[in-house]
Amino acid sequence: MELARQLRVVVGVGREVGRALPPETPPAIVGALMALGRYGEMRMSKLAEYLDIDISVTSRHVAHLAERGWIVRTADALDRRSRLLRLSARGEKVLAASSDRAAEVLAAHLSDWSDDDVDQLSGLLERMRLSFGDCRPRPYAADSADPGALAGAPHPPRTHAN
Repeated sequence: MELARQLRVVVGVGREVGRALPPETPPAIVGALMALGRYGEMRMSKLAEYLDIDISVTSRHVAHLAERGWIVRTADALDRRSRLLRLSARGEKVLAASSDRAAEVLAAHLSDWSDDDVDQLSGLLERMRLSFGDCRPRPYAADSADPGALAGAPHPPRTHAN
């Protein structure tokens, strides 16, 4: 199917943009910065959920961010065992610089595109994302005869077990 092939190309474009980022800000780290920038202060478990990755991987990302002073970790007033994560001023600057670099790469490759073409593609990709909804893997059901059986099931955050 042509659409599936084109979607694989889009994934490749994303990788190309990621390669243009500085080594200290690989795409996964930028993804964590983006989630914190977009959704604000949160627990690590919520960040793992937003990134759709295992908590142990999220922990490594958070360590990377904290070592560089890009996030601030504070005690959660509601649960003193938990820490809240938020971008630091330095983290906001790194996120802005990474976003600017990604925009530069896209602009260079799409220089012959009109603003309307870029807006149309962006709108269509957003529409497709909304049509798919939550794309996290669904748990395997023993009774998989009905492919829609799990369609309405909630999707727990990934863990090393799933």
